[in-house]
Amino acid sequence: MDASTHLPAAGAAHPHGGPAAARDAWALLGAKPGTVAAMHISYAARAAQKGRTPEAPGYFLKPASSLSTGGEWTVPAGTEIFGFEGELALVIGREAHRVSPEDAWSHVAAVTAANDLGVFDLRWADKGANVRSKGGDGATPIGPALLDAGRLDPAAIELRTWLDGELVQADETAALLFSLPEIVSDLSQTLTLSPGDVILTGTPAGASTFAPGQTVEVEVAATTTDGERVSTGRLATTVRVGDHALPAHSAQPKPTPDQWSDASGRPLADFQESEAPVLTDALRAQLSTVALATLSSLLRKRGMNNVSIDGLRPTQPGQRLVGTARTLRYVPNREDLFTAHGGGYNAQKRLFDSLRPGDVVVIEARGETRSGTLGDILALRARHLGAAGLITDGGVRDLDVVTEIGVPTWHAGGHPAVLGRLHVPWSHDETVACGGTTVQPGDIVVGDGDGLLVIPPGFAQELADEAVAQEAEEAFIARMVEEGHPVDGLFPMNAEWRARYEAEAGA
Repeated sequence: MDASTHLPAAGAAHPHGGPAAARDAWALLGAKPGTVAAMHISYAARAAQKGRTPEAPGYFLKPASSLSTGGEWTVPAGTEIFGFEGELALVIGREAHRVSPEDAWSHVAAVTAANDLGVFDLRWADKGANVRSKGGDGATPIGPALLDAGRLDPAAIELRTWLDGELVQADETAALLFSLPEIVSDLSQTLTLSPGDVILTGTPAGASTFAPGQTVEVEVAATTTDGERVSTGRLATTVRVGDHALPAHSAQPKPTPDQWSDASGRPLADFQESEAPVLTDALRAQLSTVALATLSSLLRKRGMNNVSIDGLRPTQPGQRLVGTARTLRYVPNREDLFTAHGGGYNAQKRLFDSLRPGDVVVIEARGETRSGTLGDILALRARHLGAAGLITDGGVRDLDVVTEIGVPTWHAGGHPAVLGRLHVPWSHDETVACGGTTVQPGDIVVGDGDGLLVIPPGFAQELADEAVAQEAEEAFIARMVEEGHPVDGLFPMNAEWRARYEAEAGA
C-alpha cells in the first residue's frame, strides 16, 4: 500500500447515505466488512470529561450499511439531537484470531478518519447497543484516504476535529487508555477479525452536538517511520433532517435533558427545566442603566460592603457589563498536579465550552500577574457562545488580540507566559475569590468604568427596582437644582419636596 489510498471520485455521488453510499465505503476498504466495531471510552481526557475510567476496553457493533464516505447525513424527521465524535479507524488487512498485542499491528492494513455519528433522541430504546441511534445509514463516515499502517507508529498518530472550521477536538494515540495493538488483540480474543473489518477506536474529549447545516470535519495525520508527513485529508459531514418520519410502531424521538447532556458534553443542569432565570431581560435592562455608584450605595444600606472586584482594568472602556457569574479556579502550579489536571479537557476548557449567552467568566488567579490566565482562543470561544464578559485577577495573554475580539474583559495586565508557569486549572462553577471579594456561580456581575460589583441573586430584582426609583428621584433633584432651588430641604427631600416629587411623578 502507498502512504495513502484515496477513494475514487465517484464516491461523492451518494451524499445522503443508503446502500450506494455504503458501497462507496466498501470500495475504499477493498471489501464489505463483516464487522464494524466501535469503542466506548478510550482517551484519558474523554474519561476525565465523562467522570469514569473503564477498567477494560468496551465496544458496540455498527452495521456495515452505516458506512459512508461523508457528505450529507440524513436523519429521520422529528429528531433533533445530533452528536459527532471524531475518531481514528483501523482497517483489518489479514485475519486476526486470538492474536497477541505484540503481533496485532501486523494484522492492520490501514488507518483512516471516522466520525461516530449519533441521533441521541433515539438512544433511549437501545442504549448500549446503539442500533437506532448510531447504526443508521450514513452514521459511520470514513475516509477520505487510507494511511498505510505498516509505515506508522501506532502510538504516534494524531486526530483532529473541526466544527464549522473551529477546532473542537485534538488528541493523539499516545493518550489512549488502551493502545491500538491492545484494542485489536482484545477484540480478536472473542471474535475473528477479517480483511476489511473496521474498528473505531473511540473519541477524544470535545465530542458534542451539531445542527442541520453545520459541518464536522475529521482528519488523521502522522509522520511515517521513514519521516514522511501523511494525512487522510478532512472527512466532512453535514447533517440534514429528512422528510421520512418514523412510524408509530417504531421508537419515537425523546430529546431528554439526559440525552442532550450526554451528546453535547455540557452539564445536565443546562438542559433541565427550572424556574425563570434570575437575570431576566427586564432585570438586565434595569441593571444596564442605573449607575454603579447607586447600586453600591444600596448594597451598603443592606450591609454588603465587600462586593466589589477591585484592581482590574477593562479592555473595552465605556462598555457596560451585566451577566451571570460562571467561576473558574486556578491553584498555584505544582508540576505533578499540572500533569494530572492541566492537560487534556481540563477545568478551564470544560468551563469555556459550557458557556451560555449572558455568562460572565470570573477567574480566581490569586492576584498573580506573572502569567496569563486566558488568551485569544478562549476569548473567541466565549464570543462564539455569547458570553457577556471575562474577569480575571491575573494576566491576559494576547491582550491586544483579546481586546480586538471584543468580549469585555477585566484583567490585571497583559503577560505572555502560558498558564502552566504559575497556575493549575483546578475546578469550575464553585465559590472563588477574585479581586478581593467572593464570587459564587449565579451571582450577577455589573461593571463599567467605575469597576465591578457582585450582586447576590436573591435580592437583585429588589435592588434594581430601588436603584431605578432612587435615580428617578436624583434626576428630579438635579433638575430642581439647575432651576435655582437651594439644596437645603431638597437633598435629601423633606416632606414638602417629596410631596411635590410624588405629585409630578404620578401626573
